[in-house]
Amino acid sequence: MSASERPYIVFGYGSLIWKPPPQVVARTPGYLKGYVRRFAQKSHDHRGTPENPGRVVTLIHSEDWDAFSGSDPFPHDDVVWGVAYTINPLYESEVREYLDYREKDGYTLEQVDVFGLENGIEKILVHKAFCYVGRNDNPSFLGSEPTEALAERIWRSVGPSGPNKDYLYHLAEAVRELAPESYDSHLFALEARCKELDQKTEGNN
Repeated sequence: MSASERPYIVFGYGSLIWKPPPQVVARTPGYLKGYVRRFAQKSHDHRGTPENPGRVVTLIHSEDWDAFSGSDPFPHDDVVWGVAYTINPLYESEVREYLDYREKDGYTLEQVDVFGLENGIEKILVHKAFCYVGRNDNPSFLGSEPTEALAERIWRSVGPSGPNKDYLYHLAEAVRELAPESYDSHLFALEARCKELDQKTEGNN
């Protein structure tokens, strides 16, 4: 790779955090600014079916979310943590194909700046990492749903990649490990409600 060529770096904020792409040569945890992470995207192919789609996360620009979310009870000062993966340049085309297929259900490539703290000072760690975002004009985008109904949908849904609630639990655990001091109130509220449903079911057995 010549000095003028940029490395292929992908930012993961959902399942890529705990199930990274192949051929990773560097891993940089960091966070985004100006976005919220919401379970606002239908999943027909991984955590649900075409008849009963599950729910997975997408990124939305904060101002866009304000415009169509109604009364979102969750604060915008929550931080979207994730991981920027640098891909071995020898395998860039194969990894791009793999990710395009994996994220085919309504996701579009955008570029984002990934931030972090160095010696207590905020700075951009990665400029313009590629990121798969479910924009609000794609057919799989749902927008805001009441937390209770959303949690029940996640709790009940199952797809080829397994139960939808496992996706939620893995993501919550991964975010806590990435940034124990951070808080994602939307994510953790859904996790708490699904675990309540687990306990109710166990209590009835």
